[in-house]
Amino acid sequence: MGGPTGRLLDLLSLLQVRRDWPGPVLADRLGTSERTVRRDVERLRELGYPVRSSKGPDGGYRLGAGSRLPPLLLDDEQAVAIAVALRVVGGAGAGVEEAALRALTTLTQVLPGRLRERLAALDVDVATRPGHAVVDPDVLVLLSAAVRAREVVRFDYASPPGVEGPADAGPPRRVEPHHVVSRSGRWYLVAWDLDRRAWRTFRVDRVVPRTPNGPRFTPRSLPGEDVTTFLAAHLKGRSGVDRWECVGEVVLACDAREVAPYLDEPGSSVERLGPGRCRATLGAWSWRALAARVGAFDADVEAVAPAELREAFGQLARRFAAAGDG
Repeated sequence: MGGPTGRLLDLLSLLQVRRDWPGPVLADRLGTSERTVRRDVERLRELGYPVRSSKGPDGGYRLGAGSRLPPLLLDDEQAVAIAVALRVVGGAGAGVEEAALRALTTLTQVLPGRLRERLAALDVDVATRPGHAVVDPDVLVLLSAAVRAREVVRFDYASPPGVEGPADAGPPRRVEPHHVVSRSGRWYLVAWDLDRRAWRTFRVDRVVPRTPNGPRFTPRSLPGEDVTTFLAAHLKGRSGVDRWECVGEVVLACDAREVAPYLDEPGSSVERLGPGRCRATLGAWSWRALAARVGAFDADVEAVAPAELREAFGQLARRFAAAGDG
């Protein structure tokens, strides 16, 4: 694009890729005069771009943050990345699905044909579960701000969906927030519980904040390699180590292809032993839970290890037999 409009877009693009630009350098890059650069900077300001200027031998221009959202200039990769993110956010349970759809529609309308084709080729679909937990965006913002500010937060922890009455009738929780994390369509707050003196994770869709926030704190070291590992371990009933408490091995009378899609987590595996037979290694938070997980494959079990898992099968067998007799 040529002319004043094209030069304006070139100027904006340069301001976005570097923090400070001396006026003479901008003029040289744009092939124009410093006076024209000053005039174009004023035009950007009229459009809402907060271009800061400074005088002196080290003076120049800098693109800062403003009070309103100006028109955006995106390159091809940025535009496609934003469009994909807007599609995916619908399954994140962040309570912004409708706004994301409107933003995606607006962006798609102005994308060049070649970029719309690239986006269509990606074929990104997000499946949501029935009863999908949706959080209040204001709660996400409040918790994330507290993480950055290192401020203690207080909140009531509501009952799980489908459970009547308060799950925690005691005083509000007081925690030092460490991270807000999204996993499998749910949002979690990872925090140090001041009253229980332990690390805890909380479903954000069940958090009912109380204001104001508490005092500032010095962050503690989180167990495990990182917050992702910590959360994965916590959901397995562990502390800082992302592996199941109970791991066993079974030989199943079914094809390995029927089992493999359900064993994609660290520490799980499946080995083909022949037509209609496979050896599976998998885990759970207890031996009975592991036995029940194996039973979900709807296949005869030919061998079991260790002894604790065999005992768990016997316990479940007696329990189920009693339920069937009733």
